[in-house]
Amino acid sequence: MDELFEKMKKLIAEKLEIDEEKITPESSFRQDLGADSLDTYELVYAIEEEMGISIPDEKANEFETVGDALNFLKSQQK
Repeated sequence: MDELFEKMKKLIAEKLEIDEEKITPESSFRQDLGADSLDTYELVYAIEEEMGISIPDEKANEFETVGDALNFLKSQQK
């Protein structure tokens, strides 16, 4: 797995208090990982802080899976 995914996995596991092994790019934040809307908001904020980027709210609302967020982050890297 790539370094960005590993960073995200740690953040997600920490924020949602779940095992990192449960997190894959295909994992749905709500169905698979049990995140509610507040969890996802806090997660987006944590990702912004950790990665030093800004994620527009309308974009963050489109994140259904870990892969969705990962793809967005990759698109923002220079």
